[in-house]
Amino acid sequence: MLSNHLQNGIETARLVWSRLPNSDDEALDEVGLSKKSDGSRSESLDYEVIENNAYREEQAQRGKLMVGYYVGVKWFFALLIGIGTGLAAVFINISVENFAGWKFQLTFSIIQKSYVAGFLVYILFNLLLVFSSVYIVTQFAPAAAGSGIPEIKGYLNGVDTHGILLFRTLIGKIFGSIGSVGGGLALGKEGPLVHTGACIASLLGQGGSTKYHLSSRWLQVFKTDRDRRDLVTCGCAAGVAAAFRAPVGGVLFALEEVTSWWRSQLMWRVFFTSAVVAVVVRTAMGWCKSGKCGHFGSGGFIIWDISDGQEDYSFEELLPMAIIGVIGGLLGALFNQLTLYITYWRRNYLHKKGSRVKMIEVCLVSLITSVISFGLPLLRKCSPCPEVELNSSIECPRPPGMYGNYVNFYCGKDKEYNDLATIFFNTQDDAIRNLFSAKTIHEYSAQSLLTFLVMFYSLAVVTFGTAVPAGQFVPGIMIGSTYGRLVGMFVVNFYKKLNIEEGTYALLGAASFLGGSMRMTVSLCVIMVEITNNLKLLPLIMLVLLISKAVGDAFNEGLYEEQARLRGIPLLESRPKYQMRKMTAKEACGNKKVVYFPRVVKVADVVSILQSNEHNGFPVIDHTRNGESLVIGLMLRSHLLVLLQSKVDFQHSPLPSDPRGGGKPISKGISIDDIHLSSDDLEMYIDLAPFLNPSPYVVPEDMSLSKVYNLFRQLGLRHILVVPRASRVIGLITRKDLLIEDNENSETVELQSTSVRSL
Repeated sequence: MLSNHLQNGIETARLVWSRLPNSDDEALDEVGLSKKSDGSRSESLDYEVIENNAYREEQAQRGKLMVGYYVGVKWFFALLIGIGTGLAAVFINISVENFAGWKFQLTFSIIQKSYVAGFLVYILFNLLLVFSSVYIVTQFAPAAAGSGIPEIKGYLNGVDTHGILLFRTLIGKIFGSIGSVGGGLALGKEGPLVHTGACIASLLGQGGSTKYHLSSRWLQVFKTDRDRRDLVTCGCAAGVAAAFRAPVGGVLFALEEVTSWWRSQLMWRVFFTSAVVAVVVRTAMGWCKSGKCGHFGSGGFIIWDISDGQEDYSFEELLPMAIIGVIGGLLGALFNQLTLYITYWRRNYLHKKGSRVKMIEVCLVSLITSVISFGLPLLRKCSPCPEVELNSSIECPRPPGMYGNYVNFYCGKDKEYNDLATIFFNTQDDAIRNLFSAKTIHEYSAQSLLTFLVMFYSLAVVTFGTAVPAGQFVPGIMIGSTYGRLVGMFVVNFYKKLNIEEGTYALLGAASFLGGSMRMTVSLCVIMVEITNNLKLLPLIMLVLLISKAVGDAFNEGLYEEQARLRGIPLLESRPKYQMRKMTAKEACGNKKVVYFPRVVKVADVVSILQSNEHNGFPVIDHTRNGESLVIGLMLRSHLLVLLQSKVDFQHSPLPSDPRGGGKPISKGISIDDIHLSSDDLEMYIDLAPFLNPSPYVVPEDMSLSKVYNLFRQLGLRHILVVPRASRVIGLITRKDLLIEDNENSETVELQSTSVRSL
């Protein structure tokens, strides 16, 4: 009877959720979206300013008050993004820590009587959390699977993947992360927090939602993809700042890893957003220290504080530290390659069998992870507690799930501890804190560390790519700190020096693996310093990051670039391919026929062309009195659809009309199939001149493709027109022509350009 009520409740919740719109504007599948092999869709974004008549009229009417309001709203949104992302991070952390705390507390209380019963409770608890995560993702928010960083990187590169920034994706990301991380899988919550921050920023950029009755007209000032791109950049930085409590690292992560365009004005807002996140997180943690947040709140603002670790290092230690960098590059490149192969197999074979297979797969991975994390420590003999000083803060043993080292698990005596359980049967944050800890020489045996390294590395490879929100930062730190501590043990035994700390080498190992896998340098270096509170190790972290990145680059690309390519996201990297130097713009165009419109076009012709192809931009041609064809601009598909839907600018005459403003809101949810026109409408005409982009970027046909690539990427373009070599020059602009003083009247400034007069 109870199961029937529970099943009815689940079905009701699912029905209610399914009736929610898929996006805030209930966007339908748009013509022009490129479908990929996995069924998802992507579309290029319009980051270029369309300087048509409507834009010029709007700029002319905008006074200083409106400009001030526009700038003020941007800063206000940066504040809201920081507050929202900080609160989301606090909620996720509190939930994960409490679920994990309850799990270990319950398990430990049961294993005092029966290890078999504790084992079953541990498995069921993990399975329940993981199943809730995969159910949310597969049934309600498919775009919430994975870390989301490759998709966000694609968005900031100019490619919008369908569904990645929706409201349901945000909800699925938050609650899915709680289930997957709290369920003990070999993944982290840091990558999903970057996606969460981007979703919050995108939703704010839309000015709310009319479907949810949360919209506000005074917030709907960002109508372009260019402005929303800046907000999403702030959201990415806020996500990293909230995940690692590293505000400066968040700014550098957005600059180095995810963005393709950067401006000094954007730097200010991103820095402000990260600072707001730091304030929100610190305030919440201070509130939690009073015991109001359950198991959360025992740690400080620095996640893994090793400020009391190794004070200095000698020249002889640089060699083993360099070896750590090489190991990190090799293992990181291997991790990227293995996850690429497994993810490719999943997407093309396993996941095509439906959502049920995805849920079964994740539950099996959870079962295997629980068996390994609980069972392997049972096979390990316990070690006697070391002798500690009276004033030492080290306590041996400690119960599992509690903060600290020396976990007593399946030990016959009270003063013994299980070194494998200290890192396996624990939360990932506590395990890393144990590996980084100072003054704990010989706490772990080489056999235990090697066992953990092999098993956790394998689990991380298998878990990455499953249908749950998954980050790779914390698993990477776990893997790297394990082999780093192994190297540290050999260094301690070889050099016989008292000032060498194994925890220092664990930190360097963590940095090396992340550098070898993700190929980040500057931002990762700052993040590692911020989360460990040890500035003295900065030169060493820089050394291992440079080595690991160089070694990893010799084998393959970074993790996010490989995953973006696998997902079919057409990222434009920072440098063009070498063969592009030998190609011209004309050769890149191929023999494809250019589809264009005349200035005054028949409505029936517009409908026919839009139905027959999926192009998103069309050149507009006009004829001079001499009969020569002249390119007067570029017309976007979205603008044409709005003109067809409104019908306001239809005319009976096939002659050009007077220039006028065309200020109509552009909606991306319109499809040509949604527009219904009568036979009389189809016989009318549209003058495209007021609505087109009169100044698109144009390159000569013999320009090298590498120069076209750099122009396209650096300006964030969607289209470039290729034209024959120009026959005439009307002027030449130099640097001094662009240096116009603010106190000068722009209408009376005489440009100092070199004019070319016909002889």
